[in-house]
Amino acid sequence: MADADKCALCKGPVPHKYVGMPEWNIKGVLCGKCYSQKIYEHYPGEHVRVSMDEK
Repeated sequence: MADADKCALCKGPVPHKYVGMPEWNIKGVLCGKCYSQKIYEHYPGEHVRVSMDEK
């Protein structure tokens, strides 16, 4: 596995690549789990995911 395919934080596989915010000062891509954690740290509080699908 190339470094480009590993998360910059947890070193795990990255099926979908996320790029961190510039103020995070992270070199490389993030996995979904680490990206979500960093978003939570950057925007603390309750986060509610909404589906935009029509029902």
